Amino acid sequence: MWIERRMADRVLAAARQFPALVVTGGRQTGKTTLLRHLYPDASFASLDLPSAAQQADERGEEFLASYREPVILDEVQYAPGLFRHLKVAIDAARSRRGRFLMTGSQKFSLMRALSESLAGRCAVLELDTLSSIEILAAFPGEAIPVEEILWRGGFPELWRDREIETRLYYSSFVATYLERDVRLALRVGSLRDFERFLRACALRSGQLLNLTDLARDVGIAGTTAREWLSVLEASSQVVLLEPYFANLTRRLIKTPKLYIRDSGLLCFLLGLESPGALGSSPLAGPIWETFVLGQILRARATTGSAAQVFFWRDVHGTEVDFLIEQNGRVRLVEAKWTETLGDPRTLKPLFQVRDLLGDKAVAEHWIASRTRHAHSPRNAPGVRLINAASFAGWLDVAS
Repeated sequence: MWIERRMADRVLAAARQFPALVVTGGRQTGKTTLLRHLYPDASFASLDLPSAAQQADERGEEFLASYREPVILDEVQYAPGLFRHLKVAIDAARSRRGRFLMTGSQKFSLMRALSESLAGRCAVLELDTLSSIEILAAFPGEAIPVEEILWRGGFPELWRDREIETRLYYSSFVATYLERDVRLALRVGSLRDFERFLRACALRSGQLLNLTDLARDVGIAGTTAREWLSVLEASSQVVLLEPYFANLTRRLIKTPKLYIRDSGLLCFLLGLESPGALGSSPLAGPIWETFVLGQILRARATTGSAAQVFFWRDVHGTEVDFLIEQNGRVRLVEAKWTETLGDPRTLKPLFQVRDLLGDKAVAEHWIASRTRHAHSPRNAPGVRLINAASFAGWLDVAS
């Protein structure tokens, strides 16, 4: 079963403009599948294979010559020596586009190699797990409960074959991730401590990052916690959301908030065994907030929007979950695990922040909820409830 990816048009457009293209993102997000679907006649080389990676790294010119262009180079970060040969090949025929189509799962090491060798020659796009819009579009006419979307998560394999045991999939994913990405990046002896660190991060999804507490709970040094967090971020397993800063006199919190990138992985790490368990969990609120941020970030990636996403929190306790800055204006977004607005007094922070920023600066107020239909509640003028699972217009240009 093929699931249409909203990133496809951006991939095709980038390949028409650049000699090389790299699609980054975490493992099993569908990078290779997308490129092979879009370019069925391209030759293919998997550098996941140690022998292929060694040849590409040590004999790059010979390696490239053995493949007909265009060529898909899968997990190219395993052969850092190949990039200088790619530069030479590209410069020999700079006007030819879409020759080298690459994937990579380790952003930090990959971006370092790209900036050193392929600056100006390579487009970079990031592919995340499936958005809720992509999931719903793959099953037209089926009313998929939002709890199932959150609990199952966005990994394409879990939706191509819904008979796969979800928890078995995630346990295998975590084991593979620890063995491949973590051991390669850190060369740690005990992966059990890192897995405990990952689960401790899951318990804090949607909270302000406190490395001291994280390190203490796992029993590691603060410097180790910082290093391990950078690995999670580089391999697209977590997101650090920065606070919003404007030229205001009110002091704001400067610490980022930590989020697990995929809601399904988050539910697995939290030990939720079914969609029903999610609905009754005291952690439903943070999981929903994590999911909403994921949909915003996926919309930004697939549209190519320059919008910036932040959160608002000041030392007086005023907090708004998300602030989307775009074209000089902002949207204020609250994530609420609810189908109705309920007490409008819960929206007080939205209006406080609006007053601080000024009416002209704030484009809209959204409540990202489980409502069945988007609407503006009568008891909350200026606020719009949207269904966060099916709303596609996150980053429509604000007028």
